[in-house]
Amino acid sequence: MMAVRYVWCWIALCSLLALSGCGKEPLYQEQGFVFGTLVEISIYGESEIHAKQAVADVMHEFQRLHNSLHAWQPSELSALNTAFANGETRVVSPELAAMLQDAAQLSKQSQGLFNPAIGGLVQVWGFHADEFKPVQPDESLVAQWVASNPQMSDLVIGASDSSSDKGGLGGVAVFSNNKAVQLDLGGYAKGYALDRAAAILYLRGIHHALINIGGNIIALGQHGERPWRVGIQHPRQSGALATLELHDGEAIGTSGDYQRYFMLGGRRYCHLIDPKSGHPVQGVQAVTVLTRGVRAGVLSDVASKPLFVAGARGWRAASAQMGVPEAMLVDAQGAIHLTRTMQKRLEFSDKKLRLQVE
Repeated sequence: MMAVRYVWCWIALCSLLALSGCGKEPLYQEQGFVFGTLVEISIYGESEIHAKQAVADVMHEFQRLHNSLHAWQPSELSALNTAFANGETRVVSPELAAMLQDAAQLSKQSQGLFNPAIGGLVQVWGFHADEFKPVQPDESLVAQWVASNPQMSDLVIGASDSSSDKGGLGGVAVFSNNKAVQLDLGGYAKGYALDRAAAILYLRGIHHALINIGGNIIALGQHGERPWRVGIQHPRQSGALATLELHDGEAIGTSGDYQRYFMLGGRRYCHLIDPKSGHPVQGVQAVTVLTRGVRAGVLSDVASKPLFVAGARGWRAASAQMGVPEAMLVDAQGAIHLTRTMQKRLEFSDKKLRLQVE
């Protein structure tokens, strides 16, 4: 029987229901569903009318990005993948071209462990679907995709041949030197959307908010007189493994094997694929990173992936490569590995947990 679960990151916020309760605290909260996950926005200190309009603008932006970046439904990204498979150049929007350049740089920084070019492998394993069938693909097909070695470095962005201009005027021509490149920005798009949401709220004059896209969270300002407090989902239990205060401009992102997966033969197969082996990563339950700065959202989404793929032996080196000194990994046995700077930020629900500070 197929085992598919979507477990949303638990958020430990005090008085989230203030508006629906006694109304003493100016907190507006709204939920939606986009990017295939739950989205939650909380705004503090603004009138309901102002907050509601700002949230509507953010939700509209999220839907726009979802429509543009969908990997297996008609979108600008899927049209680009079709062009790659046919050996064609396609003109894309300047926004998408910039995203691809950024993702390529981050892939290089991760030494290929973050690799949005392996969308073909993700599809082979059945994760380009809303429901996942417990079927292991033909090993020869997996080996074929690994041998084709699609990389972000295969992309030529700003290619001179724009004869297949199907993207409209004012775009950027993109070509792939490798027909096997199939882009899947699922490990980038939510983070990009967080940064866009923060920019929109600032533009609307809102400086105190918390934005959560399926466990990727960014904080603006604070919750009244205190910082926003959020929780990290326990990968095998309901509720939070730990909580922390999230300060202005900080973001947190978690990659786990408990969100998109199927069970087969008593083994868990998650959507996080090792580009080198072509198989879902084993040996890790979850990775959480804490980031900050102008691209905190993007980095919170991207940086957790190479740490997850690197596993319990290589995660620490990967965190250094990605420039995220605050990180935590939960291995297959439930042991918690974390950096010293991350340990200082977390408050664990179980005080008896054994922590391996590395």
